[in-house]
Amino acid sequence: MLTVMARTLVVKVTAGSDAPERCAQAFTVAATAVAAGAEVSLWLTGESSWFALPGRAAEFSLPHSAPLPDLLDAVLAGGRVTLCTQCAARREITPDDVLPGVRIAGAAAFVEETLSDDTQALVY
Repeated sequence: MLTVMARTLVVKVTAGSDAPERCAQAFTVAATAVAAGAEVSLWLTGESSWFALPGRAAEFSLPHSAPLPDLLDAVLAGGRVTLCTQCAARREITPDDVLPGVRIAGAAAFVEETLSDDTQALVY
């Protein structure tokens, strides 16, 4: 049984299909924290940036892992998902391209979130 957490969890995922286990771990931890009642902020950076686009999470597959679209939907429903500004620009992804609920923000927003009181940050 999960207990409700009072701390905020910021999860930064840098891996995508290039490192599927690390990617799935990040999404699993973020979705599990949402289910536990934690405030969760998931940051998509590097190759995980592509999962901010409609349909891209459905292309991801890893045996014995929860489906990435389900994990992403859970975080979108109960937390916050942010796409890195520079990562989006390098991939020519605009705010009009991303899934509903995904915001694009940069390093200043990440630093502000991670330095807040009662916050734990994890990077995958």
